[in-house]
Amino acid sequence: MKILRYFLFPVVPIYFVVTWLRNKLYDLGIKKSTSYNVPVICVGNLSVGGTGKSPMIEYLIRLLKPDHHIATLSRGYKRQTEGFVMADESATALSIGDEPFQFYRKFKDIIVSVDANRVHGMAQLLALKNPPEIVLLDDAYQHRRVKAGFNILLTAFDDLYTDDILLPTGNLREPRAGARRADIIVVTKCPENLADDEKRIIKEKINPLEGQEVFFGHIAYSQSIRNTKEHLNLETLKSQSFTLVTGIANPKPLVEHLKLMGLQFEHLKFKDHHDFTENDLNILKQKPMIVTTEKDMVRLQPHFNNQEALYYLPIEIKIDRRKEFDGLISRFVK
Repeated sequence: MKILRYFLFPVVPIYFVVTWLRNKLYDLGIKKSTSYNVPVICVGNLSVGGTGKSPMIEYLIRLLKPDHHIATLSRGYKRQTEGFVMADESATALSIGDEPFQFYRKFKDIIVSVDANRVHGMAQLLALKNPPEIVLLDDAYQHRRVKAGFNILLTAFDDLYTDDILLPTGNLREPRAGARRADIIVVTKCPENLADDEKRIIKEKINPLEGQEVFFGHIAYSQSIRNTKEHLNLETLKSQSFTLVTGIANPKPLVEHLKLMGLQFEHLKFKDHHDFTENDLNILKQKPMIVTTEKDMVRLQPHFNNQEALYYLPIEIKIDRRKEFDGLISRFVK
């Protein structure tokens, strides 16, 4: 696959022209962007997957929901429904997508919605009897038909957009110049104790515009794994082996974290948003103990009767200069 991507390098300039022209038409107002009277915050990236958008959306929910009525609007990738869907008690990962369903399970006091047409989705949300006061757009940086008032661009520490090129050879969805639309750039999945000199070097690579702020975030892993019935301290796994199941874009940080804890495990790696087949499930059900990600848990759980054998490891994003970051968000909302 990687070799094929190199052979497709002649397509890169064509992709550049198409995406550059599209953005230019929006910049000039020739293609229409719709603005709204409520604060709209977009979380997205320039690359394909693996930058930690879901933990960032959850961070914003925790920050804003104590004082505001919040809605999330996602595409609902790989769901088996169409059009606008708002999560309710009948929602599943199949009806709204795994990441939105993850939001719904954790935050019952917000609106979780999906619509591939973000303009239509925004209209449906604002037409509700009790409309949201703030809308969080998940993975919508390239969806310029909706004009977000505040853009948060994510880029992974070990896969910076500054070091990448466009699809199909690289992983960028649009030219690096697209980063200029961001109000905040967050370098995610950093080592927990990233040195100031390394931060300075990365910031020089990013070369932010005047007024753009660059922050650094790391993944904080819970000290316990969980399922529907119990919590289990990770330290107890040192005395037993287990199977780690991942269907995410970049499982490397998770694998390294568990190895640093001295844990012994088998790793079954699937592609991002993997649809677990009957054969996959039959293999997994033979495993004495499975640890997975929260996103994978919402897809696996309905197929497991013995919940004790299936656990997930919760994560959160931690941001340096948190007060400054939170202050920028709060000032925009006000």
